[in-house]
Amino acid sequence: MNQADVSKLMSQLRIAVRPTKRNLKNPDGPEGRLLKLRKTVTALVKHERIELYYNRADEARGYAELLISNAIRHGDRHKATMELADYWLLEKQLVHKLFKVLVPRFENSTVSYTRMFKAPRDYPGMYYRKSVLELRGNPYPALIPDNSQNRNLLHNVLLDEARKEFRREKLASLANKLAAETENATASTIETPAQAPVTDPQSEQSKQAEEAPKA
Repeated sequence: MNQADVSKLMSQLRIAVRPTKRNLKNPDGPEGRLLKLRKTVTALVKHERIELYYNRADEARGYAELLISNAIRHGDRHKATMELADYWLLEKQLVHKLFKVLVPRFENSTVSYTRMFKAPRDYPGMYYRKSVLELRGNPYPALIPDNSQNRNLLHNVLLDEARKEFRREKLASLANKLAAETENATASTIETPAQAPVTDPQSEQSKQAEEAPKA
């Protein structure tokens, strides 16, 4: 009996969702827990970079990925997708941003739409892991420094030595070329004898004609 391919019935997340227990207690119960997650997803779409506790960021990231994935897959004319966006985005003007800004940004993306980094915690204080959750392509400065221009990295050291070697070879070839040209010029001047100056007979006759009246 043919069974339906489940992977085609729902969007596949591009992040790892681990079956670990997240301690997201709330005095209002499950409804308050979901409300906090909705606020987190709304803040992520609005600000594109937020700092919060690790457990809440880890769970809200999955819902944000699912929301963006469905928006890219079905568009703004799909009823279920619009209901999903209306549920997770508390500020309704962000629905327009989801379909008009984020969908064009991520429609050709081959990686996850979000990134999460570990953030330092306040010390001394209670130990709660903190993290930074952001959307890719946000307008803020990068959190990870660009080390491509660090001269102490191995590939940069090798490239510098290769450039120096190329310059040495280039200068040596130019020096050899100039030395060869100088030797050829010197040899040609030594081998060529000194020639007597050539006089023009017409100029001699004109000079004699000018000197005759003076005599």
